[in-house]
Amino acid sequence: MAAEARPLVFLGTPPAAAVVLERLVDAGFEIAHVVTRPDAKRGRGSSLSPSPVKEVALRLGIPVSHGLEWVVAHREENLLGIVVAYGRIIPASILAHTPMINIHFSLLPRWRGAAPVERAILAGDTTTGVCIMDIEETLDTGAVYAREEVAISDAATSVSLTNELAQSGADLLVRTLKTGLGTPIAQGDGETYAKKISVEEQRIDWSLSAVQIHRQVRALRSYAVVGGSRIKILEVALVDGDATLAPGEVESDCYVGTGQGDLLLVRVQPEGKGPMPAADWMRGRATLAPTQFL
Repeated sequence: MAAEARPLVFLGTPPAAAVVLERLVDAGFEIAHVVTRPDAKRGRGSSLSPSPVKEVALRLGIPVSHGLEWVVAHREENLLGIVVAYGRIIPASILAHTPMINIHFSLLPRWRGAAPVERAILAGDTTTGVCIMDIEETLDTGAVYAREEVAISDAATSVSLTNELAQSGADLLVRTLKTGLGTPIAQGDGETYAKKISVEEQRIDWSLSAVQIHRQVRALRSYAVVGGSRIKILEVALVDGDATLAPGEVESDCYVGTGQGDLLLVRVQPEGKGPMPAADWMRGRATLAPTQFL
């Protein structure tokens, strides 16, 4: 197989995609153009900020646009599309003239869909990975050119695991393009669907087990309600022993009860404040009524 010689058009938006774009450039591949989501408000304030992918493209001097018009206008130029978390469906009419491959953050056919990293952690998977696959009109069903496994540690969060998968995926993509794509292999049976995370799923149900809640906090932007206000639960730790507290009951030493076992609160973020150690938050509540998460 010959190394990939076609000029590349890169489609992506978040930090994980920016990692891949920079790695491709460092490896010497020609990026003819970058397509990313439009500038958006990020954080406080009303000013617009470019996506992480656009920031990298501008720094590297690569032309950028916010729609697929450029791809259509250059459909005769024998391009290969590289897609990493672009955030939009690519129509079949474009795929008909510009083939595209995607880095997907799971071991397909497990966790097709929008939230493969979060769903893998929530399910208690011990292994995930990256796949380089053909893009088809249907969701994440394309044949796979290459795959690489990545272990999921008990401490992995969706942020840390996504970062690890982005690095692994970038390296795998560079190796695959340098040796040539070859013939992809169709996905097997056993598909699961990683549906988008809903707001309702982010609220902690303290009747669940400590293990399940520990996974939820690692995977999602989890929160609880106390005294009529939301509090983000940023980090918890599993503890040995049987449950000593009722579900949602919090003691001054930062232990909280669940449906099966207790958890230790490590970091939290009360409404309107920054992240802080849970112990500091509990000290600030010393004069208030006993704490109960709802």
